[in-house]
Amino acid sequence: MPRVKRSTKRNDRRKKILKRASGYFLTKSKLYQAAQEAVERGLKFAYIGRKQKKRQFRSLWIVRINAACKLNGMSYSTFINGLKKAGIGLDRKILSDIAANDAAGFAALTVSAKSALEAAKKARATA
Repeated sequence: MPRVKRSTKRNDRRKKILKRASGYFLTKSKLYQAAQEAVERGLKFAYIGRKQKKRQFRSLWIVRINAACKLNGMSYSTFINGLKKAGIGLDRKILSDIAANDAAGFAALTVSAKSALEAAKKARATA
């Protein structure tokens, strides 16, 4: 089996890692092994962060919707339940945007959610 000398491939790989590590502190931006560990660690945190970002935004939207619901005399859970029973399929991102920018529109949504809940309650009582 012939001997393989990895000159350009190895140099390219190391150059790529060191380029990603530029701006890191001390040896993490200069020495290959330390740079490789730091870059892998950073990529791991970036991957996790992309997942956490989705969670954090959803929780922010829920907080905004809840605050607007409280102003209209409802809780968040009853509001969402009422919207589902009314057949309104808006997601939380849109609902939070409406809550922040259009108070009258959000009030109309709460009214429709309340009426849908009352209708469902009456239907249960008669059945």
